[in-house]
Amino acid sequence: MEKPPFSRFVISFSIVAVLTLASFASCIAAEFNRTKKKDLKLNGRFCFLPESDAFKLGVGGLVCLIMAQIIGNTTIYHSYWPKEHRKSCSVKTPLLSITLLISWASFGIAVVMMSGATSMSRRQEYGKGWVEGECYVVKDGIFVGAALLALINGGSTIGSAAIGRRTSHVKGPNQVHAQIG
Repeated sequence: MEKPPFSRFVISFSIVAVLTLASFASCIAAEFNRTKKKDLKLNGRFCFLPESDAFKLGVGGLVCLIMAQIIGNTTIYHSYWPKEHRKSCSVKTPLLSITLLISWASFGIAVVMMSGATSMSRRQEYGKGWVEGECYVVKDGIFVGAALLALINGGSTIGSAAIGRRTSHVKGPNQVHAQIG
């Protein structure tokens, strides 16, 4: 299997890096723009929270994170596993497996955190709230935690690609040599 051209590698993972940084920046901005307890309005037992800019920023961060994960893992898959070996699950490099596991674990946790916090940042009407008519406010640091997980995800995805690129071997055509002598 030949290594993919270096320019394609650089372009693909530059896109992953930019999307990861965009997701990080969106989450940090969402942290500063989320609704606060002082925005909560009570009317008897009913509550109201206005929509915050954190909703739009959270959706943007989530979209960037998902796109980075899809592009990065698709490129890794198609570049480093030859078609004839794609049915088997054996990976010859444990470090590659570990970085991919870190990538997927941080991705899953970040998506859950960002989705929940983004959903809570929507407008919550009197008596309708987020869950069972109650209003919920996003706690301090949730978007920051998701931003850090997005960075871990992007770094481990790019690290997986670098490990895979380093360990993939160039193989020449199969040759049979006759014994001389």
